[in-house]
Amino acid sequence: MLNRRAFLHGSLAIGVAAPALAREASEPVHATLDLWPGRPPGGERVTVTQRAVRRRPDSPPDDLAFYGITRPTLTLVRPASPNGMALLLVPGGGYERIATAPDGGPIAHHFAERGFLVGTLLYRLPYDGWAAGPAAPLQDAQRAFRLLAREAGPQAKVGVIGFSAGGHLAGMLASRFSEQTYARVDSEDDRPARPAFAGLFFPVVTMADPHAHGPSRRNLIGRNPDAALIRRWSLEETIPADMPPTFVSAAADDRVVPVENSLMLFAALRRQGVRGAVHIFDEGGHGFGKLTDVSGPGRYWPQLFLDWLGRQTLMNPI
Repeated sequence: MLNRRAFLHGSLAIGVAAPALAREASEPVHATLDLWPGRPPGGERVTVTQRAVRRRPDSPPDDLAFYGITRPTLTLVRPASPNGMALLLVPGGGYERIATAPDGGPIAHHFAERGFLVGTLLYRLPYDGWAAGPAAPLQDAQRAFRLLAREAGPQAKVGVIGFSAGGHLAGMLASRFSEQTYARVDSEDDRPARPAFAGLFFPVVTMADPHAHGPSRRNLIGRNPDAALIRRWSLEETIPADMPPTFVSAAADDRVVPVENSLMLFAALRRQGVRGAVHIFDEGGHGFGKLTDVSGPGRYWPQLFLDWLGRQTLMNPI
């Protein structure tokens, strides 16, 4: 049971690719799993070389941007006291790069400290020559979810959270879980890929003007996609009635991904009768997941998300 008072007063600065925080020596170390037993599917024409660089010259060593992903992975942080739940964490980067610390950073450790098994996904980028094109990241998300479910155990509730373009990918996993995006590789692929819940934060949602995030659309489906391609990869157009409960949050002053993306998604959830919630902060901009600015509203999103999660009928109380 989460001690909510301790949560409020003990919350740490967290965020995708934020500087690493001091961690107690007793915390578990992370472990990294390859998603695929060999080369990922459809890589015959891929010639890129995977690399990781600091996001900015003055970034700390674990504030990284990954490019040219040829070895997609799932990095696990195991909790000292499991609560029976697991999170697939999907970082963002506009489908141009993936911005994350190697172990998932403070977000992964924050939730692991609260009992979640956390797996951070390093996924392939659609423009690198993969045969599946825009479906390559979704292939990795489905495979990673299945591996995380194996690691969590048969009774665990396994969900997904994603940020920015990672929110789009997390939403695609939650809405297209039944779609077979790759040929069966081994027995792991016999596991279902439907998350028990989803949390999407300042997510890229639509590929349609006027609210599309231009770089994500360009990197995912090209500079001049036709109407059918736009519709297929617009999250608000792909919501099934059996999509898992979904929490959405964004800031009204987001100048990178317009807040209309989150509002469109929430409206689509309501049309399909999917259990959902939306929280729009008045300010916070894009990427408010980190709490280094103690005056910023983003420091409250874990509490809001966990409160919502605890109210879902499919969940045990948090």
